[in-house]
Amino acid sequence: MTHPRTSPATPDADPESHPPTEGHPPTDAHSPTEGHPPTESPLLAERQADDKHLALTPPAELRAHLAARLHSAARAWLHRALDEAAANPGTHGPISVWELRIAEAGRRCGPDHADAARVLILHAARADTDALSRVYFQGTGAERRAVLQALPHLVPGPQALPLVEDALRTNDTRLLAAAVGPYAARHLDSHQWRHAVLKCLFTGVHVETVAELDRRAHRDTELARMLGDYAAERTAAGRPVPEDLYRVLTLTDPTATPPAPAAQRGTRGTDGKES
Repeated sequence: MTHPRTSPATPDADPESHPPTEGHPPTDAHSPTEGHPPTESPLLAERQADDKHLALTPPAELRAHLAARLHSAARAWLHRALDEAAANPGTHGPISVWELRIAEAGRRCGPDHADAARVLILHAARADTDALSRVYFQGTGAERRAVLQALPHLVPGPQALPLVEDALRTNDTRLLAAAVGPYAARHLDSHQWRHAVLKCLFTGVHVETVAELDRRAHRDTELARMLGDYAAERTAAGRPVPEDLYRVLTLTDPTATPPAPAAQRGTRGTDGKES
């Protein structure tokens, strides 16, 4: 049974997806569109790397890492929230106490540490697939991201794949980065996984965030064909081919020499001759 929150959160109203920090203007999480990768953003790349780190770090290590970085009030709040979650797993009343703590983690711990706090709360609550689905579909973009990051710690089988598939249908770059983590590497079938890699290229998500990329791309001739078609389409349209595409293409055939970037190959003028 689905239990609505007292104040339902909407995924589109997510101030934490790309919180502004000093010296860095906020980024629009929904701005990239397929076929037009966004301009490289060092801040976005750093956040995508952090998203991957959360999915790979054991909860005990993550808790120690986070506690060392929170101020005293936030650290005390986190300890209480984790104790509550451990003592009251599952659903109690209209909403679990730990779900309320997930909703307030951004305010209590700050946007830089909220994702880690949410992953830890989900783990302490021993959230199963039903609970994770409830938090995901009722949550903000930041809460959805935390659910995806927690999947490798909580769901051993493919039962939570619908959450990954939902995230892969969005253009929210941080949600996509969380979706292509270790859980997707384990459970997405080849067809879905290849399209996830292409979606990263479309939207500018760094392929380094794709968990187990080397293993799954190795000698994947169908992925190589798809990458070649995408590169040809962009070249024909006079658009640059993402450098990440060459990196993935090389992984599909370790003996191959990656093609030169468009700037080195030259471009054609309107008369069809090299300009």
